[in-house]
Amino acid sequence: MQKAIILLFVILSGITGSSIAQEKPRFWDDVQTIKHYDQMYTPPAHPILFTGSSSIRKWSSLEKDFPEHTVLNRGVGGTIVNDMIFYANDIIFPYHPRQIVLYVGDNDVPDGQTTADSILQRTKRLFSVIRAKLPEVPIVYIAIKPSPSRAQFMEKALAANKLIAAFLETDPHAVFVDIYHPMLDEAGQPRPELFLSDMLHMNEKGYAIWREAIAPHLLPAN
Repeated sequence: MQKAIILLFVILSGITGSSIAQEKPRFWDDVQTIKHYDQMYTPPAHPILFTGSSSIRKWSSLEKDFPEHTVLNRGVGGTIVNDMIFYANDIIFPYHPRQIVLYVGDNDVPDGQTTADSILQRTKRLFSVIRAKLPEVPIVYIAIKPSPSRAQFMEKALAANKLIAAFLETDPHAVFVDIYHPMLDEAGQPRPELFLSDMLHMNEKGYAIWREAIAPHLLPAN
């Protein structure tokens, strides 16, 4: 009987250990898909890397919008700042970018556990990770956008934007691009005509605002 109990314990321990081993970090499959794609199709050398959450990933017209530049889209939908820190070795550094355009923080805002300051602190950690390997690569940080579906979080988003903008003033190779205010109407509310039906992700009118705001900050084409 004692041997049977010991055997059962060993089996259960093996199952538990196997289950733990099989647990994957958030967005693991998405990132592996990107890496597999890169093995099949070699990315351009030293691109302007656009990375971040779904507003980057869904920018399907990126190459058409910046035809004079070699741009690469490596966004992962749903990511928060901590995810970008976790996957920096997978979706930032392998491309040896000549410039980085970064949009992340939007998905941190609805989290009831975050504050404007905690989003700032996460962003500081992300910049610390990037600067450890790419100390002088220019970074274009896109402000957290206002969207109708997250209108109740606008105050937090705006406060985070202000803190991050002030922080980036300490980095001579970074610039804060304000797309927040151009996406508001005269009453100070998000403009619904800039969004898809989910009122979170943008349509081509929304991306046109981004393109106009970002373009002056991109490095000249090689």
